[in-house]
Amino acid sequence: MKLKHLSFIIGALCTGLVAGNSMASSHREAPNISRMPALDSTDFYAFNSYEANRGSYVTLIANYIPLQDAYGGPNYYTMDPTALYSIHIDNTGDAVEDLTFDFRFSQALPAMGEGVKLTIGASGSTQSVAVPLKNVGGISAGDNSAVNFFESYSVKVLTGTRKTGTSKDVKNAADDSLTFAKPLDFIGTKSFTSEANYKTYANSFIYEIKIPDCATNGRVFVGQRKDPFVVNLGKTFDLVNYVPIEGDSAPGAGDGGGFPGGITQNMTNDDLRYKNVTEIALEIPRACLTGAGNGSIGAWTTASVPQVRILNPKASFNKTEVSGGAWTQVSRLGSPLVNELVIGLKDKDRFSTSMPKDDGQFATYVTHPSLPELLNILFKSAVNTTLNANLATLAPTNFPRNDLVAAFLTGFPGVNQLATVTASEMLRLNTGIAATSVSQQSNFGVVGNDLAGFPNGRRPGDDVVDIALRVVMGRLCYPIPVAGVQTNLGLCAPSDANVGNVAFTDGAPLNASMMDASFPYLAAPLPGSK
Repeated sequence: MKLKHLSFIIGALCTGLVAGNSMASSHREAPNISRMPALDSTDFYAFNSYEANRGSYVTLIANYIPLQDAYGGPNYYTMDPTALYSIHIDNTGDAVEDLTFDFRFSQALPAMGEGVKLTIGASGSTQSVAVPLKNVGGISAGDNSAVNFFESYSVKVLTGTRKTGTSKDVKNAADDSLTFAKPLDFIGTKSFTSEANYKTYANSFIYEIKIPDCATNGRVFVGQRKDPFVVNLGKTFDLVNYVPIEGDSAPGAGDGGGFPGGITQNMTNDDLRYKNVTEIALEIPRACLTGAGNGSIGAWTTASVPQVRILNPKASFNKTEVSGGAWTQVSRLGSPLVNELVIGLKDKDRFSTSMPKDDGQFATYVTHPSLPELLNILFKSAVNTTLNANLATLAPTNFPRNDLVAAFLTGFPGVNQLATVTASEMLRLNTGIAATSVSQQSNFGVVGNDLAGFPNGRRPGDDVVDIALRVVMGRLCYPIPVAGVQTNLGLCAPSDANVGNVAFTDGAPLNASMMDASFPYLAAPLPGSK
């Protein structure tokens, strides 16, 4: 059965149809990238901007450097100056990039590269000595006199494929310069006086930009932010060390009226609540992204480094290595946690280096997923005992899992499917669906009657963990209302998913009120000290 009408999709999704393909964000998701945290993409977002009077723009956010402790001095967290960080857009549906925004970073010391020095010693025997810290006094918006380390970046837009496309510079709209500055991480409230002052300081690094071949300016920001994702990370990867079913009659009800012993919503379940990340944020006019397609786009982020690195045995600042050879992709992220919980361990590094057009090589992980069977092994006996039931399995039994093929790899017509359908893993966004204001957003996205949210792109406040858990365990196998009539989509049947209508959750709540309502949207970072 094909989905042809938008009204059909809205009705279906509002009762539980979700094109989810993950359970959390992608922190340290593959063996190789876990050794290169500066290149590790943690979350990727694509959504129609919901800041007031910015409805004709699309915001793209790529977060890097996972699990940052706010007190992680004295060097804190910098981007890799030898790397290429990219955000890719497919606007036709062939799973090949049509536009790419490339970011390159550099770092410098003041005073002609010598850095801040202090005069040390008694009269007649003094030395000028470089300081070990990144600042020697208070910092505020417009006053960098006490800063001892500067990080900057350039942006280029590539039209066409990465191998054959044409690259042009993105310029600062204020002065046509090609270089943008990145704020220092939030060292602490003594260095920046207060959390409010740090936010003002960081906001001074939001730039209006001129985008080649785009009639309207956009915006860019790169800097440290509070990690926007919430997830019960430690217990989840300890063989799901909780009962992942809502323990209240409704999330947050506090009545214990749900599944006996099930987990209930509490912020203490979020293991990322004291962590920061580094955000790359772009706001681009919608018309400059959609090209000749149908208004929907596919997007993903990557990080690449030169194929060869030779370490300098006598390293000094900015002279730690010599790099050369072709750009080699080491990180990739579209929808969250595909590599972390879908791709098998032996292929995780391969996925990190692959491109969407080649995703057919990973099809088995979608048609025959292992996660539902793991949950079955862990919980079947306990569920049968608790419910006095005799379920043969908790895992869906429809193979191949055509419901997940639709969810993972193609999108849904009328919601987020591109003009051409090529099975591939990307975050898909219909740019023609108006944004929902922050006060009206549902953290369940389309499932919460909010068509501007996940899986139509992804906003920072969308709780993809709970949504996706339910889809993986077979929600699409159950009837959904179509014009008031309960209808099965034909992808599978209720008998294929014994627990497909269960309220799965990790117990870590998330909503849009935890973010800012304007670009760059993610909340200011946590301070290293107060």
